[in-house]
Amino acid sequence: MGPMRRTLTPELERWLGTTPRKALVLRGARQVGKTWLVRDLARRAGLTLIEVNLERNPELARPLLELGPQAALADLTLDHPDPPSPARCLLFLDEVQEAPEVLARLRWFTEELPELAVVAAGSLLEFALAEHAFSMPVGRITYRFVEPLAFDEFLMAHGEAQVHERLLAWEPGEELTPTLHARAMESYDRFAMTGGMPAVVEADTRGAEPAELRGLQSDLVQTYRDDFAKYAQRLPRAELNLVLASVAAQLGSKFVYARVDDSIKHQHAKRALELLRDARVITLASHSHATGIPLGATADTKRRKAFFLDVGLAHALMNTPAGAAFPAFAALADAVRGALAEQLVAQQVRAPLGPRGAEPVLHYWQRSGGRAGELDFVLQIDQRIVPVEVKSGSAGKMKSLHQFMADRALDFAVRIDRNPPSVQDLDLTTTQGDPVRYRLLSLPGYLLFRLTAVAAAAR
Repeated sequence: MGPMRRTLTPELERWLGTTPRKALVLRGARQVGKTWLVRDLARRAGLTLIEVNLERNPELARPLLELGPQAALADLTLDHPDPPSPARCLLFLDEVQEAPEVLARLRWFTEELPELAVVAAGSLLEFALAEHAFSMPVGRITYRFVEPLAFDEFLMAHGEAQVHERLLAWEPGEELTPTLHARAMESYDRFAMTGGMPAVVEADTRGAEPAELRGLQSDLVQTYRDDFAKYAQRLPRAELNLVLASVAAQLGSKFVYARVDDSIKHQHAKRALELLRDARVITLASHSHATGIPLGATADTKRRKAFFLDVGLAHALMNTPAGAAFPAFAALADAVRGALAEQLVAQQVRAPLGPRGAEPVLHYWQRSGGRAGELDFVLQIDQRIVPVEVKSGSAGKMKSLHQFMADRALDFAVRIDRNPPSVQDLDLTTTQGDPVRYRLLSLPGYLLFRLTAVAAAAR
């Protein structure tokens, strides 16, 4: 096993060194590694970690709410025989959604005890932020989102440092050797089955059999289902479970509420889908007409796709086989391969897009009325509209992409497939008789972690 390394760590280290330093709030679903990141940050920086879990110890919210920062820190370090100065400490408030009023107190630490590094995190923090009845310290706290491990992090965890370095060094126009391509695809196919949830990746690195990994993925699904009880007053748990299962059934397609279950009303299915989004179990991709930037300006939230936080949750809910070995990706049914291919792209491209600390978003495009046409994703990269076509194999037609490029007068697009990376300048006529010329960057899924940088270099 290689060292567990998260690409967010350098960003957290930069935050630690900023002056003045705002309190940091980490947002993300359960089990994505927020606690590990903070503990690792304290270790790397040589800081004493003052960890306060407000779910296990709700009484510790009292000093945070009733005392000033210096006095609160003194109470929270009573178990430390020789507590260091605030400048040598990192205060970590975990599961802060259990006492959301504490978030409003973070401003006092920023203003009155700036030498103390303060991080807050919570698995259902989105609900606390959406429903708070207190004044949030706008401008005095900063946010970061924590996602499951991306493929590059997966490679490093498995000790594939040389493969990682060579993929980092690749530039558009260069060829990858057949050996490197095959090795990277083999690892990516493994990632397609295990996903990036830290507990599953850790078990995989120690040699756990696929059946055990699938069990861990199922346990994670159950963990999220257990959380349904915490917001069941908004919607019955049974309805949330049915919608969660329907996300798996409709993965990669426009989510149709009527397909969830005959017993669930349209508005209840819609509300359940949005609750799962707020809990960060799923992410929603809205249709965009993509006639300009930002893409959200022409988004249609009545037409949405739903993707899971991690592909491992999809496997657990779709019951893909896992025993002593995983099936070959090519052995899966065509519809399953296509859905999983889109899921893998969705969970990887959503993380690095947008400004630092902003909510990641996804869009796709689908023609309405008349002839069929759809693009799996439409991204905004460096103020440019970049359509993305996803293929689960090594071949496939691109009629919709060609016509979209002609209609929008765009000159750059991305295709994700199983071929070695390449750049092509296309000059053709669409099926509607429109001439179109554009540059197509083809990438295998194992280079998605470099999409932003590679797209800029390929243009």
